[in-house]
Amino acid sequence: MSKEINKKYSMNMCEGPILKKMLLFALPLMASSVLQLLFNAADIIVVGRFAGDNSLAAVGSTSSLINLLVNLFVGLSVGANVLTAQFFGARKEKELSSTVHTAIAISIVSGILMTIVGIVGAPIILRLMKTPAEVLDLAVVYLRTYFLGMTAMMVYNFGAAILRAVGDTRRPLYFLVTAGVINVVFNLFFVIVLKWGVFGVGLATTISQIISATLIIRCLMKEQSGIQIQLRNIRIHKDKLLKILQIGLPAGFQGTLFSLSNVFIQSSVNLFGATVVAGNSAASNIEGFVYASMNAFHQAAMSFTSQNYGAKKYERINKILFVAEGCVIVVGTVLGLGAVAAGPVLLRIYTTSSDVVAAGMVRLGIICTTYALCGVMDVFVGSLRGMGYSVVPMIVSLIGACATRLIWLATVFQIDRFHRIETVYIIYPISWIMTATAHAISYVIVRRKVGKGVKS
Repeated sequence: MSKEINKKYSMNMCEGPILKKMLLFALPLMASSVLQLLFNAADIIVVGRFAGDNSLAAVGSTSSLINLLVNLFVGLSVGANVLTAQFFGARKEKELSSTVHTAIAISIVSGILMTIVGIVGAPIILRLMKTPAEVLDLAVVYLRTYFLGMTAMMVYNFGAAILRAVGDTRRPLYFLVTAGVINVVFNLFFVIVLKWGVFGVGLATTISQIISATLIIRCLMKEQSGIQIQLRNIRIHKDKLLKILQIGLPAGFQGTLFSLSNVFIQSSVNLFGATVVAGNSAASNIEGFVYASMNAFHQAAMSFTSQNYGAKKYERINKILFVAEGCVIVVGTVLGLGAVAAGPVLLRIYTTSSDVVAAGMVRLGIICTTYALCGVMDVFVGSLRGMGYSVVPMIVSLIGACATRLIWLATVFQIDRFHRIETVYIIYPISWIMTATAHAISYVIVRRKVGKGVKS
């Protein structure tokens, strides 16, 4: 390449020991993901402590809906990540540059669309989710305020995906530290001092998203390589758009399918009243930190596989999978069991209600003890996407996760003696086992094709 990627932050994933490099890649990414979750955690903690349980339930009950609306477009950033990493591994600077500029253009367009959908559709969708009447108005206010920052969120996610593709997970961490601190400060000021409640926490999150997006664009503009952003060149290149869509749309649909099933699960949780909804919201937020830590190895598997696939070093792909799976099992098991053990203390950060804490522990006891299974499933998906296969995991997820969960809620959950909150939660590990098994079979089939140089 005529210009070198910043060697201080980038990483050559095609040579050297995999475990050491994967940990160097994953640990900052893990911290970044945790900090990103702190945006929402700060919202929930502040409203739970200073605005009451109804406000806590209002903010928490929107999380599955936000994920549903966002995941399709965030999935496109997966396509940008894979394509960027493949061109980086293949040392094709011109192709790399057009991919990066196309990715940023997509992020801006998708962010604007998401803002419109979120603001206009919030009350309709929340009613369809059977959101309790006592929290509906508050949930609408929070959701609309949150979606004002959607363009900034998309720009940050796509920019971070570009940096991850070349092995840089440190600078996104620095940007999130800055934005996260500002988010917490504004949360406290808006809610405690100005008494703005859910509007205040939503506004604080939006401001922090704008700051993180600004920092990442500034970073990319200062690069002296194929990932450098020049504002005048931000436009959609048709060939790169099609390739990003080829990988990113199935990834987005897969995330949307999972989120859709979670929306139905949230609707079932809502049937048990505001206390259970609040406990579920707090527990889900705690689980999010475990998931974010595991997801770092999903991202690592995808980026490492993509670079090696682009460099045609197929012999390293299986090794990358085994290392990533080993890491995710350890992290998921240790953090999952740790979350259960510390659950009563952690839940009291979110609420002072003993009933809400008890409701949250029911969820933690089922989900977090088995959470490593979810990590195993996701690492297989990362490896498949890194090889350019994104439709297969989408189809598997449609059957193994979404369909299974919906059938469970429509059948087993409807039986009187099983019409309990525990029945809702147990479908998670069941669907993870089924889906991970199917992904493993898919990986074996795809890997054989890649080894023979065949690409369907």
